[in-house]
Amino acid sequence: MSEFEYRTNSTIRSLVERLTSARSVMILSHEKPDGDAIGSCAMVARALDALGVPSETCLIGAVADSLRSLIPDLAVRDIPAEEPVDAHDLIVLVDTGAWTQLAPVAEFLRERRDRIIGIDHHARGDDVAGERIVDTSCGSCTQVLVPLIDAMGVSLTHGADENRRFSIAEAAMVGLGTDTGWFRYDNCGAEGLKLAARLVEAGADKNRLTRVIEDNDRPQRIMMAGRALSSARFADDDRSVVMSLSLEDFESTGAVAEELAGLVNHPMSIGSLEVSVLITQTETDRVKMSFRSKPPKTRGDTCFIDVNELAAEFGGGGHIHAAGARLDGSLEHARAQVCAAITKALQAAGFSS
Repeated sequence: MSEFEYRTNSTIRSLVERLTSARSVMILSHEKPDGDAIGSCAMVARALDALGVPSETCLIGAVADSLRSLIPDLAVRDIPAEEPVDAHDLIVLVDTGAWTQLAPVAEFLRERRDRIIGIDHHARGDDVAGERIVDTSCGSCTQVLVPLIDAMGVSLTHGADENRRFSIAEAAMVGLGTDTGWFRYDNCGAEGLKLAARLVEAGADKNRLTRVIEDNDRPQRIMMAGRALSSARFADDDRSVVMSLSLEDFESTGAVAEELAGLVNHPMSIGSLEVSVLITQTETDRVKMSFRSKPPKTRGDTCFIDVNELAAEFGGGGHIHAAGARLDGSLEHARAQVCAAITKALQAAGFSS
């Protein structure tokens, strides 16, 4: 049997027909949704609202208060605290196609594959959705969704009134901004910048969004950043760094997992560094790993680390320069395995020792 290929198997026209003819839609994304997941969910919900199609957004796991504050008017509920109900004839899955990111609702979704349509921009995924569009050239899932919204005949300004300031354009900007590091990362090419300009023209308030999302930390995040940096171990001629946070760190600071977004990027300002990894203990014998790498120094240079491939060694994935994985075992066990994998990857990529 051939290996499953995670790629587009449908068309925008087909997805539009299913969306506009649905009686009721459930909107889902990956566990512990980030800015792109929340923005994507909000885009679909807003567009369906414009067409009079009822929908419900179901969030899996913890969500940062700053992101949740952007969608107070949407029909949102948390799962699996409440089991998914079978009241929807269509399920829209955004910003993921990986079973590992859908564990709490995997059984529910497996029984309804033909009812699921997927929209994603990640290179790796599973056969979760019967129909899907996957565009890895996009910097965010919200970027993938814009042509779909256009094809539905819905304006990007929909939702921008006195009571619903979070318009489709702003939802798209949240996803595009957060997944591209507010346009700093190389996954934001010319098309992403063109889209950003269009979103601003449609009323997306970039300054407000960055204030709400990026400049709204609790002191606990800064305390965790300090602990992460103090745990940093550099290796491979300072081309790699691995940081770690334990359950005791959470207990001592009072921080929560959703406050850690972006901490893995802190060491990337170091000139020699190519790879940064943050290992976070989520349970006694379970860790989460976040990987980041830099693009090549010059165009056409092949000397860089693809952390999507690196994360895949641990059952994870993501993008070339940003990925994640989960692993059973202790922090030290994970650190040893990751360090060995990084050294091997650096050597394979052509970095001399």
